[in-house]
Amino acid sequence: MSCRIQIKNATIVNEGRSFVGSVLIDHDRIDEILTGPDAVPELPADEVVDATGCYLLPGVIDEHVHFRDPGLTHKADFSTESLAAAAGGVTTILDMPNTLPPSVTREAVVEKLSIAAESCHVNFGCFIGATRTNIDQLRNIMPNLVAGIKLFMGSSTGEMEVEGDDALTAIFEQSRLPIVVHCEDNATIAANMKAHKAQYGDDPDIAHHPAIRSEEACYRSTAKAIELARLTGARLHVAHITTARELELFDPADSRITAEACLPHLIFSDTDYRRLGSRIKCNPAIKTEADRAGLRAALTDGRIRCIGTDHAPHLLREKTGGAARATSGMPFVQFSLVSMLDLVDEGVLPIERLVELMCHNPARVFGIENRGFLREGYMADLVLLRPHSPWTLTPNRILSKCNWSPMEGHTFHWRIERTYVNGYLLYNNGQITNDGHHGRMITYMPRRAPRR
Repeated sequence: MSCRIQIKNATIVNEGRSFVGSVLIDHDRIDEILTGPDAVPELPADEVVDATGCYLLPGVIDEHVHFRDPGLTHKADFSTESLAAAAGGVTTILDMPNTLPPSVTREAVVEKLSIAAESCHVNFGCFIGATRTNIDQLRNIMPNLVAGIKLFMGSSTGEMEVEGDDALTAIFEQSRLPIVVHCEDNATIAANMKAHKAQYGDDPDIAHHPAIRSEEACYRSTAKAIELARLTGARLHVAHITTARELELFDPADSRITAEACLPHLIFSDTDYRRLGSRIKCNPAIKTEADRAGLRAALTDGRIRCIGTDHAPHLLREKTGGAARATSGMPFVQFSLVSMLDLVDEGVLPIERLVELMCHNPARVFGIENRGFLREGYMADLVLLRPHSPWTLTPNRILSKCNWSPMEGHTFHWRIERTYVNGYLLYNNGQITNDGHHGRMITYMPRRAPRR
């Protein structure tokens, strides 16, 4: 393996700029960033990659994935899904806590991170989950151990469903970490499901899913989370916003209360249920074309701070049925970047903003050290892309263990050429170069003390 690698003549996209230049990798870090074609580094490189015609970006940080380890590995695991991530230009992931057992204690978090250290091929971090009874765990968790706290406000099962003002207020008051919230109001959803079952039977058609998990259910819960954050001063990040109405609650100037959009809600609308059925069933539900348009507009006005995937693989047999019976969630990590680049080509957002949303801002929101940017001294997490290179997704290209994608049959127009993880070339022109290579646990900038 080469120690010093020069990637030259690429269009480098970083921190609001696009320019032709070179990046010098020295072992696991970025050593130099040079401007201009055929730039010559201070010290010669062992390997030179001529990237003429390609774009060079920081590796994507996907701050919202469910890799299913531990306990649900028949669907996915750290090994398979991290290879899919690398193939998609994703170099760092943050894993959610709703596994078996759920990551709701320090011990469970440490166990998950140990599994990741032995099997995850990209860089990794995770969240600790909130419950009705684990406030001491949340208060005392080591701040460099997790990215934040994941809170399901009435939209999960078992101990990770948290309702009641007292429990919620305690979590918001005591946390010194970012709180990532899944916002859907259970009472509203339950009433909607009861009404739909009364009219359409025990398993209403999937087309009814966005009416059951409705705009009102999302808005009520999101408004409540924001109210609690403002009351307590907590750092709040609302996951997977799905409606234009919710976006009215966010101020682009407020860096303490931020929003995430996820790929399914940016790509699909309720008209796609006719074509894809339960394959695109997810919670919160994919909603109207107007909602999708609102989310896309918010990508450039600051109301959406980050893009995630909510990568949530299930076996296809688990996706059968309608609005009541089909399992919610879909795989997306391998195709998030190329899907967003489709939106760049459509004029939805410039590529510089894409890098802000998928690379820079996840690092900022969660305080990730030395990643998310192309800066000298930072870890060499990079993705090299070639535009104007159409290809159509077929099942043989899918690396996720579940072996399906809602994007099958779609023709993308950008191709992932290379993915470097800590300076290591993990993905090269359609091939994983070494499935024994492991990523690293990410580290975080100092967190503030908890409120008392």
